[in-house]
Amino acid sequence: MTAKFSDRLAFERELWQQGLHLVAGVDEAGRGPLAGPVVAAAVILPHRWSESGFDERLLKLNDSKQLTERQREDFFAILTGHPEIRHAIAQVDTETIDRINILQATHRAMNDALAQLSPAPEHVLVDGLRVSSLAFPQTPLVKGDARSYSIAAASVLAKVTRDRLMLEADRQWPQYGFAEHKGYGTPQHLAAIAAHGPCPIHRKSFAPLKAKERELF
Repeated sequence: MTAKFSDRLAFERELWQQGLHLVAGVDEAGRGPLAGPVVAAAVILPHRWSESGFDERLLKLNDSKQLTERQREDFFAILTGHPEIRHAIAQVDTETIDRINILQATHRAMNDALAQLSPAPEHVLVDGLRVSSLAFPQTPLVKGDARSYSIAAASVLAKVTRDRLMLEADRQWPQYGFAEHKGYGTPQHLAAIAAHGPCPIHRKSFAPLKAKERELF
C-alpha cells in the first residue's frame, strides 16, 4: 500500500473505523457550462477494502479533470460494473437550473443521487463546501475529488455521464460544437451563440445568454 493510496482512503477509513460502513462520496459535473444539465453521482466503496485491500484497477483513480477521456471511460466501466460498489447518478435539466439557480440545482442533483442508494449512506463525503440541504451527516472536503477515492469515483461517473449527454446534444444541434467544448463558454461556443442564438438546452439565466434574451425581447 503506497502513501498516495493510503492518503486517498484516509477519510473513508476513519469513518469505517467508527463503525460507519456506508460512506458515500458525492460530486457533480457541469456547474459552469452555458448549456446542458448539471449531473451528480454518489459512490459507496466496500468498507472491507480497508482490510482485504483496494481493487488495484482503481489505484490511479483521481479527480476526473486530471484524467484523460480514455481513463475516465475505463474507470466508469469498472465502477459501474463492480459487484461490490454501489453507485447512483442524477441530473437536473436546464429549465430547472434557470428556475432555481445553478447552486440549488447542483444540490438537488446531489440529493437525488444519494436518495437512489440502497441501503442509504450513513455518512457523505462532499467535494467542496458544506451542502446545507443534504439529508445525511457530511464531511465537506475542498478539492475532495483529489483527496478521496469515493469522491473521485463520483467525479468520474458524473463527468462521463454529462459528457455523453453533451455528445447526444451535439448530434441534435451540431452548429454549436457541444462535442468539443461540452457546453463551456469557449470562443467557438460564444461565436455559435452569436450566430444562431440559444438552443433549448442553453441556460438562459447565464451571462451572456441573459443579455441575449434581453436583446430578443
